[in-house]
Amino acid sequence: MPNRLTKEELRLKDPKYRTWGPYLGERQWATVREDYSHDGDAWSDFPFDHSKSRAYRWGEDGLAGVCDDRQLVCTSMALWNGHDDILKEKAFGVTNSQGNHGEDVKELYWYLDNTPSHSYMKYLYKYPQGKFPYKQLVDENGKRSRLEDEYEITDTDAFKDNKYFDVVFEMAKGDDDPEELFFRITAYNRGPETAPLHLIPHLVLRNTWAWGTDESHLAKPILRKVDDFTIEVDHAKFGKRYLVFAPAPGYFDHSPDVEPQLLFTENETNTKRLYNQPNKHAYVKDAFHDYIIGQDKSVVNPEEFGTKACALFSFEENGGVPPGDYVTIRYQLTRNLEDIDEYELDQVFSRRQDEADAFYWKVSPMPLSDELRQVQRQAFAGLLWTKQYYHFVHNYWSRGDPNTPKPPINRANGRNKDWTHLYIDDVLSLPDKWEYPFFAAWDTAFHCIPFAMIDPGYAKGQIDLLLREWYMHPNGQVPAYEWNFSDVNPPVHAWSAYRIYKIERKMYGVEDIDFLEKVFHKLMLNFSWWVNRKDADGNNVFAGGFLGLDNIGVFNRSEDLPTGGSLEQADSTGWMAFFSLQMLNIALELAKTRPVYQNIASKFFEHFILIADAMSHREEGGISAALWDEKDLFYYDAIRHSDNSVQSLPVRSLVGLIPLYASLTLEPELLDKFPDFKKRLEWFSNKRRAIAERNIASMDTRGVGERLLLALVDKDRLIAILDRMLNEDEFLSPYGIRSLSKYHKDHPFEMDVNGQKYVVEYLPGESDSGMFGGNSNWRGPIWFPTNFLLVEALQRFYLYYGPDLKVECPKGSGDYLNLAQCAQEIQHRLMHLFLPDENGNRACNGTNKLLNQDPLFKDYVPFFEYFDADTGRGLGASHQCGWTAVVAKWIHDNGVSCRIPKTPKTPNNRRSSVFLHDSERLVAGDDVQQFYPKSGPFPGNLMRRKSGKSLLNLTVHALDLDEEEQENQSKLSAARKLPTNGFGLATNDAFQEELSELGPTLSTTSFDSNHAPVDADLLDQIKDAFSRYKLKDDDDVSGDEFECKNF
Repeated sequence: MPNRLTKEELRLKDPKYRTWGPYLGERQWATVREDYSHDGDAWSDFPFDHSKSRAYRWGEDGLAGVCDDRQLVCTSMALWNGHDDILKEKAFGVTNSQGNHGEDVKELYWYLDNTPSHSYMKYLYKYPQGKFPYKQLVDENGKRSRLEDEYEITDTDAFKDNKYFDVVFEMAKGDDDPEELFFRITAYNRGPETAPLHLIPHLVLRNTWAWGTDESHLAKPILRKVDDFTIEVDHAKFGKRYLVFAPAPGYFDHSPDVEPQLLFTENETNTKRLYNQPNKHAYVKDAFHDYIIGQDKSVVNPEEFGTKACALFSFEENGGVPPGDYVTIRYQLTRNLEDIDEYELDQVFSRRQDEADAFYWKVSPMPLSDELRQVQRQAFAGLLWTKQYYHFVHNYWSRGDPNTPKPPINRANGRNKDWTHLYIDDVLSLPDKWEYPFFAAWDTAFHCIPFAMIDPGYAKGQIDLLLREWYMHPNGQVPAYEWNFSDVNPPVHAWSAYRIYKIERKMYGVEDIDFLEKVFHKLMLNFSWWVNRKDADGNNVFAGGFLGLDNIGVFNRSEDLPTGGSLEQADSTGWMAFFSLQMLNIALELAKTRPVYQNIASKFFEHFILIADAMSHREEGGISAALWDEKDLFYYDAIRHSDNSVQSLPVRSLVGLIPLYASLTLEPELLDKFPDFKKRLEWFSNKRRAIAERNIASMDTRGVGERLLLALVDKDRLIAILDRMLNEDEFLSPYGIRSLSKYHKDHPFEMDVNGQKYVVEYLPGESDSGMFGGNSNWRGPIWFPTNFLLVEALQRFYLYYGPDLKVECPKGSGDYLNLAQCAQEIQHRLMHLFLPDENGNRACNGTNKLLNQDPLFKDYVPFFEYFDADTGRGLGASHQCGWTAVVAKWIHDNGVSCRIPKTPKTPNNRRSSVFLHDSERLVAGDDVQQFYPKSGPFPGNLMRRKSGKSLLNLTVHALDLDEEEQENQSKLSAARKLPTNGFGLATNDAFQEELSELGPTLSTTSFDSNHAPVDADLLDQIKDAFSRYKLKDDDDVSGDEFECKNF
């Protein structure tokens, strides 16, 4: 069967589909970009309380936000339950100083679906019906110490007795026009009582006119009322667009429609409220709060125009939404001024979801369990939802805008003063849109792995951007993150670029050699920066600072040592060896078609050998100065004192595992293809034999397939490190590899410096200190990025040593696995964080009964920043949908063989394990339907009730009424306030079926055994894929995943 492109794949070829997406921020307040203080205290300079009243300079935020790729026209969702003192316009959380473990969002929301072109998006927010516990959350977190858990909204009574609304937001793009945007919000009353609800879709124009910059010279955009259901958008970039609302159907079939009230104000600061100074504008940003909650009619523009607008849908009649019932509103951003066809709008959602199902099935066309497929789908959704438009121009930020007061001389305490060239104006992949609403360079590298599976073009663009001249410093440094662009992150971008290239080639058959060459030249600048700036003594042993691992060291590695001297870092040196090998990989790939790159490959080969020798075999004055400890058989950081003596810091942490990353196999056929490179390699091996033999597996005794191995560790050291790494009393957790050995639970490392005691002990959960803000912990927990690279390292070593090298896994179990099997075991343990065990509990939810067992919560998967090493409970940022989304790649690679959590581990013969399904039985005939695409929670193909206006239009169409008859029916309907199906006009059977409450639409592919028809074409594709599918052997690890191959 030909490999036909899905409709979603075809959309990705059209750049217009990327114009609109989930690019709105979730927290613009308290960001460095909006901080105009003298001391750089962003949290205090722009607190949450100011955010509803103060116009932002650099962006906008909101709930379920959708905007264009320059955040000029922004839509979002606001809510009011009739009790809160403010509208729910944005997510709330505690600040860094308010939280006992740093900043943390205190809301419940999930990203349920999204496609790479953003043709379909789905988001769930759980909105309490009672007063939101803002003060309680701040006060209770403030009372807790760093030794206690955070106080979460689920610890309050906010969801007691199910007194909340499930608010589901959906957006879909038109069939033929990617700039036709359809919106639908459905709110379900989960409580036992009737409850009022106000749904308030917002339309906001980012303030570009007030600052005196280039943007200010354009005509000021405006929003104005056209009629009771329509807002006109007049913008220099887009021309005229219309946000058109349909009446919302009432609660029951015979209830009247709920019509919107359109309100207008200006996106300008309320200086009277914030600073007790007269407002420059009659209507200001927070007007809707005062109008809706305070009932102050004077705060909105009676002439019904402005730069901020909303449509107020109030569901208050008879007390509000009945228990167990729902309400729906529909609206559309369009070029055409016309009424909404509610039936067609719902069908658009149905078609887009069908296409999303087909696309994601094709990404992983294999017999995965429903649970794993939903974890993967929600991982991709979160990854896509956390894209955001990021705007920052250092010149304006540091010196002030032409129309605003000049900032303090020592702007933000001198923050980022060396990055004057930055001009950022792009849609970027962020770690977490609330907790980390900024790009973080090394996070981005990992985000791009799952992105490469679904949208390789975007993944390549992200790496390219970080290396462009308006990001990368002229000296070659890559900017870290906005709190300090000069911090040093691990050099993972060469690895990421090459993995993107390999994934795209494997999954889509595209070999983008131009991309590789383009980024390679910029990466050489970054490599030179590392060599010149972080190898102070020129001895190939590197420093680097915290390197993204925050509090992992004895001291703050970004500051001067209290002991004096300098820190020689095993992880920094390991990272540079890894960087060298990845550059070697890319150079060899480029040399296939551009032979000149053989010489550059030789350069990185030799640089790697010198780093490897310095790290593992260096001697000074006959005394070992290496970072390898021969007694403990592990790598440690070391202090080099002013007298040139070296003091090891024996802490068993990731610092000692990272050297495993630096490994690479070279195929013999590849060496024959590159005679210049082979000649130089042989020259080096002969002329510098002592160094070569210490650091290259013998040129004479090759590995499996006659491969050559370049690695920091030889076989003995590899086995020694794995002896600790695969020991459940040290690094191996039920949920992956710990960042610090459990050995330090009973044996903390202590060091006294000038009367001050420094201690490193095993902390499986959250940090007990405020180092780096206190909101992350690398002294025990599980982190996905480092685990991902450890898994790849084991797979690369397997390529060389083959199935004969086996180690005990776990140590003491009596089970011996080859290195590919060990890698698979680690992947399964990490997948288990998100899968329900035999009792239905997901480890990532901890012991929270509501999240694990409640049928209205249990299907939603959170993707935390890191995880408790002993329990698997999610910690840190709760929507770290970037690097934690790499689990989607593992599900693709090894999900078929994954067992249920808390069942026996994968045995030597995998086929006798307890799997999530019978993966051995290739499905045939009707049995294949168990693997049919399923949409997950709140399927978009559920039909919602229609307004009376919509049903009248449908009836007119069905009966072919002429214009006069149509007018008479409209008058009759208005006079009698006819119910949704009470026009007194017969409709055909198809229409009667459509009117059934929450019945399925005419969906074609979202499989439901009770309702939906089956798409025969897609079913044939699934059967064809399964006929070719073969359960991989444990030994089936392809070098094409990691290394340059001879083809």
